[in-house]
Amino acid sequence: MADNDTPVFQIQRIYLKEASLEQPNSPAILLEQEQPTVDIQLGVDAQPVADGVYEVRVAATVTTKIKDRTVFLVECKQAGIFEIRNLPQDQMGPIMGIACPQIVYPYLRGNVADIIQRGGFPPVHLAEINFQAMYEQQQAQESADAPRIIT
Repeated sequence: MADNDTPVFQIQRIYLKEASLEQPNSPAILLEQEQPTVDIQLGVDAQPVADGVYEVRVAATVTTKIKDRTVFLVECKQAGIFEIRNLPQDQMGPIMGIACPQIVYPYLRGNVADIIQRGGFPPVHLAEINFQAMYEQQQAQESADAPRIIT
């Protein structure tokens, strides 16, 4: 019989939560010879779904433009459901902000590249991400934004 205080970290499911591809200026923009600019935005968030069960989402928005005209826009959210129990509270932030996104992110990368390629474009490969540095930067920003009491 298992000890009820044993730490638990299990992946329950990894899934594609949302994906969209827009080509608002097609087909005319597809004839352009100019090299497009690519802007990639990433985000991570988490929320509880049941006692000890959390959904962690990694989102990417890839916008490709020629001058001020959009070639394509991809928005994609990859998610995972994780069972996390009996961990100290101070470890929950790093687990959900670093460990879980590291597990989910490779699936997001593959789906984004596939969607773009299926749209008729060369795939855009998202770079590897250091989620620890991203988490630490987010924590530092939140600390800097916190109100200070001056005595």
